[in-house]
Amino acid sequence: MKKGWIIAIAIVAVLVIWFATGYNSLVKQEEGVKTAWSQVENQYQRRSDLIPNLVNTVKGYASHESETLEGVVAARARATQTTIDADNLTPEAIEKYQAAQGELTAALGRLLMIQENYPDLKANQNFSELQAQLEGTENRIATERRNFNEAARAYNTRVRRFPTNIIAGLFGFGQYPYFEAAEGSATAPVVEF
Repeated sequence: MKKGWIIAIAIVAVLVIWFATGYNSLVKQEEGVKTAWSQVENQYQRRSDLIPNLVNTVKGYASHESETLEGVVAARARATQTTIDADNLTPEAIEKYQAAQGELTAALGRLLMIQENYPDLKANQNFSELQAQLEGTENRIATERRNFNEAARAYNTRVRRFPTNIIAGLFGFGQYPYFEAAEGSATAPVVEF
């Protein structure tokens, strides 16, 4: 009789340890995904913070380019209003966020093209430094988006693998969506001179 109780207690202890370890592992990886997402937002915020300085620098040289400048300011406002809580990362929310950021990227592209028409602006050190910072920020954004996708992939794989999928199902751990390329990004832009 004692031997049966010892075996039963051992089995229960192993199951409790397995559940605790699996649960804690899922929590750790989920926090990793949330941290990666906050880094994505951090870099987008950095870009957003650079934009007013860039716009003001261009204003001094290209005051009659007001439509482009207003477009950048409006796109920045929409991009900063579109936020996602890390606990509610859904494919639709990421798509909406990405669309707002893509609109801002397009507006910035138009703003940076203004320099071709203004040689003095092109030579302006402030503009050049801001442009370099903005390019660096775009690279950081791409890196952080890749890191987010890698964290989401590792977490999603863990959530779906047996036997951890049992724990994930019991405690409500779901999958996270990925950043995907913006629509039309597979088509190379046409450059004409």
